[in-house]
Amino acid sequence: MSAHAVVIAGGGPTGMMLAAELTLAGVDVVVVERREDHILDGSRAGGLHARTLEVLDQRGVAERFIAAGQRHHALGFALNQLDMRDLPTRHNYVLALWQHHIERLLAEWVFDELGAPILRGREVIDFAQDDRGVDVALSDGASLRAEYLVGCDGGRSLVRRIAGVEFPGADAMTSWMIAEVEMDGAPELGFRRDHLGTHALGRRGVGEPIRVVLTERDVERAGAPDLEELRAALVCVYGSDFGLRSASWISRFTDTARQAAEYRRGRVLLAGDAAHIHPPHGGQGLNTGVQDAVNLGWKLAQVVNGTSPEALLDTYHAERHPVGARALRNALAAVALGISDARHEALRETMTELLGMEEPRRRVAATIAGLDIRYELGEGHPLLGRRVPDLDIETERGPARVYELLRDARPVLLSLDEPVASARARWPRRVRLVHARREGSWTLPGHGEVAAPPAALIRPDGHVAWAGALDDPALPRALERWFGAAGPG
Repeated sequence: MSAHAVVIAGGGPTGMMLAAELTLAGVDVVVVERREDHILDGSRAGGLHARTLEVLDQRGVAERFIAAGQRHHALGFALNQLDMRDLPTRHNYVLALWQHHIERLLAEWVFDELGAPILRGREVIDFAQDDRGVDVALSDGASLRAEYLVGCDGGRSLVRRIAGVEFPGADAMTSWMIAEVEMDGAPELGFRRDHLGTHALGRRGVGEPIRVVLTERDVERAGAPDLEELRAALVCVYGSDFGLRSASWISRFTDTARQAAEYRRGRVLLAGDAAHIHPPHGGQGLNTGVQDAVNLGWKLAQVVNGTSPEALLDTYHAERHPVGARALRNALAAVALGISDARHEALRETMTELLGMEEPRRRVAATIAGLDIRYELGEGHPLLGRRVPDLDIETERGPARVYELLRDARPVLLSLDEPVASARARWPRRVRLVHARREGSWTLPGHGEVAAPPAALIRPDGHVAWAGALDDPALPRALERWFGAAGPG
């Protein structure tokens, strides 16, 4: 039986991002993935939101994704395009990039460069946990022993089911047919609405296939539709199949929305679609999963490495469950706003009017983009619990950006007021100590400008664990709470 500190079930974006975080922290991790390679059947998700780009930027890999995608400075929500250009982030856009490209780039970074091991062509089929670890059975007959098992194995998560975690939520009321196709004709691209709902034809770029999304009302249909069913649906909606020749991918999705009641049960944790599923409206699924991984990774690493007590893992559910619940609400709201009847048309017109105003537009755009997330860490400076802005700073070594300080996924105590020599003796390795200069206020999404604190304790996920003066008695408590007891380790 092979032993590892952490076994990750599922090598999609969430699983890969978690493997990267653990590998950066020196944790012995292995990914188990049923696919033989990272080639994805169909494009699935189609973009990266601002906060996901920020966390990739924190690790120094954002530019490779940006170079492969297209920037759109407007975010779609309920048939409205929300201008993002005035949001306080370097990544004030949606990066249009199909999931198979996202997975390819992640795989190159995580497996080829960082060297995280992956067992391809295998699945987790069973497991049993005890007080000291988890025995994991694989589909090829092999067994693994791990301290922790993380289910990143999708909406039908076997890990979640075997762990006995409930998955409550809303059942499907609407179904959509989705496909990537080649056509002889040249249909007009864009949205169309009728008595069924909203339909769409789009193309990501020259030479790319056309993506078809057609609303259905019959949620009883099961399985992927075939080419003839797609052809018939196109004729029903558009009056033509536009010379449909072939489809590289055809599938269905519904507006089912469910969320795991617990993100942790003992030594088993859930992330990504294994923890929450919802319709793809707003494009939050993949992004929320990647951000789950970044929240969990450093905490799990500290527990495995003996720096922090196991209770630190409880903060993963406490922080990320509300974020997942909000993503579900946003997606269901967008579905409701797309229903085609007089009542929903009135609601849609009202919502469109509200989103035409600056403050509602900024607030909703920041929410969908993941920029306004604030973890409940108690009372204090407005920065507390929020993602730290990527400020330009002047350090002892020259100009830098705050996110450049987070490349190695270590916590940072950033002083903007005085040198941090007094803290250096107590936390020499686990927390990076940086003295820098920064003039002016800080802008927070949904909060406006705030006075810069004298110092900020930044977690590896980029969220602020404490802010204040270095002689604040709350600082030692925050350091110990999040990064372990004082000492040389």
